[in-house]
Amino acid sequence: MLGLTTLGAFHTAVGLIALVCGFIALARDRQISPQNLLGQIYLIGTLIAAVSALGIFRRGGFGPPHVLALLTIAALAVGTLAGRSSLFGGAGRYVQAVSYSSTFLFQLIPAITESSIRLPPGAPLVASIDSPVLPRVYLVLFTVFLVGVTLQVRRLRRAGGVEPVRHR
Repeated sequence: MLGLTTLGAFHTAVGLIALVCGFIALARDRQISPQNLLGQIYLIGTLIAAVSALGIFRRGGFGPPHVLALLTIAALAVGTLAGRSSLFGGAGRYVQAVSYSSTFLFQLIPAITESSIRLPPGAPLVASIDSPVLPRVYLVLFTVFLVGVTLQVRRLRRAGGVEPVRHR
């Protein structure tokens, strides 16, 4: 399947499920929350995808995909800590929102990179990971991330107290 190992196919499937759940959660609830099923699926799927990524990217040894996987794991840990402890005080809900949203960015970068160099089969969108178009795509993703996080923080500020998350 597109040159993927069994672990690579598993990683891709879990990562896609997580990203879809994350997109839906952000669109519906305007945040990724461990308080609802979509958020839980996103967070668990993201952790599994990040851990499995450490075993599949082999271009020249340890590299950017590994760093993104480790950053994802760290952001998940910080977001979970922020939501379950008083370590960050009143900023905990902001830290959690930024941490969980950053995991979304960290997943999209390798997902778009790998998709661009593999799809469509036989005539990929870009010739290699060194394509000059990819850094521009990353800049757009980062800009969208910054706008999204800013909107989340503003919404949390306006809400004042902890905003209830809809359960579905």
